[in-house]
Amino acid sequence: MKVRVSTTVDEELLARARACCGQAKDSSVLEQALTALIAAHRAAEIDHRIDIVYRELPLDAPDEWGDLDSFLDTATQAQDAPGAR
Repeated sequence: MKVRVSTTVDEELLARARACCGQAKDSSVLEQALTALIAAHRAAEIDHRIDIVYRELPLDAPDEWGDLDSFLDTATQAQDAPGAR
């Protein structure tokens, strides 16, 4: 089911969006933008939930790859090594 949307947007923003979508109609441009917005929001939500879980785990809790505390020590040493960026 389609719903009619009537709104006012920034002229330059709309022109840039239209340019990205070739000959697509404004309705298609808006659908693509809304789809991208929802996908970005979902990805951010997943990242946030992963962050919460990792913050609750002790740094020295081992898993299949080792433990985060050792990894951070190694990463810091590599970063501080001569010739590192």
